[in-house]
Amino acid sequence: MTTWTLEDADKIATSHKYTFYKPSRDIIAQIKPGEVVKLIFCLDSDDPEAPRAERMWVLVDEIDADGRFVGRLNNEPRWIKGLKLDDRVSFDASNIINTEHDDNNNLVERYLKRCFATNRILKDGEKVGYLYRESPDSENDSGWRFTANDESDEYMNEPGNCCYVSVGLVLSCDDSFIHLLDSPADSSFIRDIRTQEFVQLENE
Repeated sequence: MTTWTLEDADKIATSHKYTFYKPSRDIIAQIKPGEVVKLIFCLDSDDPEAPRAERMWVLVDEIDADGRFVGRLNNEPRWIKGLKLDDRVSFDASNIINTEHDDNNNLVERYLKRCFATNRILKDGEKVGYLYRESPDSENDSGWRFTANDESDEYMNEPGNCCYVSVGLVLSCDDSFIHLLDSPADSSFIRDIRTQEFVQLENE
């Protein structure tokens, strides 16, 4: 048996603003009947292979004076039982994760390019202590490399201790360096332990 509920995407966007896009209320206010929006349908399933949720489009039919939406499912669910194409769905602005009016100039898109970061930052909760920018390896690479600046040579030589992730994911852990991200290749910065400010290093 499978049941479902709609995700409150506002909560996710607040906690993960650099990695989870949520259209603003101004964008949502532009939605009109006849347009499609995307929602997250959370599953409660007995199937161990089922995902936590399905993201699906809904065709908007009505918008009431309080901003409540009524529409019809515009996808055929893969996992959710008891829900099918054209079924009625009621929802509000907090549930909407995509619209036909989405702005690509958002934090997620801005920091979508990849970087290397150590698990001292991504998993251990340490702040970025040293960052430098190389010439990008590919179109999707930002060139940025982040460490906590306390990693040993042995740690850095272990491949599993460094991950290739979006810059946004690193910002989700620590965004104290965000003002440095427009620096050109060959830039490097170290955190001053006393002031906690970043100091630019001379190019070698």
